[in-house]
Amino acid sequence: MQMSLPRWARRPPGSNWGEFGSEDQIGRMNLLTPERRLKGFQQVRTGEVFCLSLPLDLPGGNAIFPFRKPPCLHAEARGSSVNYNYPFKELSSEFTDVISDDAVTLYTQYSTQWDALGHAGQYFDVNDDGAPVKVYYNGYRADHDIRGPGGDAPHSGSPHAGALSIDRLATTCVQGRGWLVNLKSIYGQTHHLVTYDDLMHAIERDGVAVETGDILCIYTGTADLIIEMAGDPDPDKLRNSCAVLDGRDDALLRWVDDSGLVAICSDNLAVEAYPARPGVGDHYASLPLHEHCLFKLGIHLAELWYFEELAAWLARNGRSSFLLTAPPLRLPGAVGSPVTPVATV
Repeated sequence: MQMSLPRWARRPPGSNWGEFGSEDQIGRMNLLTPERRLKGFQQVRTGEVFCLSLPLDLPGGNAIFPFRKPPCLHAEARGSSVNYNYPFKELSSEFTDVISDDAVTLYTQYSTQWDALGHAGQYFDVNDDGAPVKVYYNGYRADHDIRGPGGDAPHSGSPHAGALSIDRLATTCVQGRGWLVNLKSIYGQTHHLVTYDDLMHAIERDGVAVETGDILCIYTGTADLIIEMAGDPDPDKLRNSCAVLDGRDDALLRWVDDSGLVAICSDNLAVEAYPARPGVGDHYASLPLHEHCLFKLGIHLAELWYFEELAAWLARNGRSSFLLTAPPLRLPGAVGSPVTPVATV
């Protein structure tokens, strides 16, 4: 049965549900207009580029993410062997070609990634009847719009986000002005919960001027540590190193809303500290920044990006802004995606 719209009788306090339309599935990315995108192109002065992705087989293993595994390449059987280093002379003796095809089993949020808005929801009383239900941004429902394995055809047996999937973000092309805040240059590898005051200090020091439609990038040095660990990560060391946003800081959350930014991209494991500081009351989100951004405001989050080389160039040249191009895979039904972001300066 088709659910009537809007999909809620009450929306979460502080949310923007419905403000971009009852069917909206890209949230604040609506604010990245052609005019705002041009501000990104205005940052290009030298044409130099920087890859902001880790190798997708990092962090390595699954000690950090027990439910996520590194990519696994494989090849299909063909002829007397497999379709890898496959000699076309098996097809006909005069052919000299050798061909290699491969396939990959890829956990979409194992390494450098985007979170779709369907990645993180909450229990919330959207029906205003005293019974919280599982719900996502703009009122889209678990088990109705975002279905787990075993749902109805044509996706029975597989999870499938019929709404808020990563391909919605892909169609926006994700290209605009990025700003880099260099927390590593302040805190080094020392673990520090970054409050609103801390972030404002770093923003002022780096000359960052986030406006509506911009993308904020946070350099903590965590990805640098992951590279140093060479595929054998130490979860405790990573958890207790480097600066990280304090998702429980209400002033920080208010600034995220008021700033007009459309996404936050970080080089660490969750953008925010996890586990977060204890919340207030009997029930609260374990990931308050995820709740605030993905669930309430439709602000996309990205994790495990690589900023070391870009940060060094920006520091040498007295800059903090750049053109950011970072579309995810256009993969219908997925709630996350690997990405190879590019910064152009």
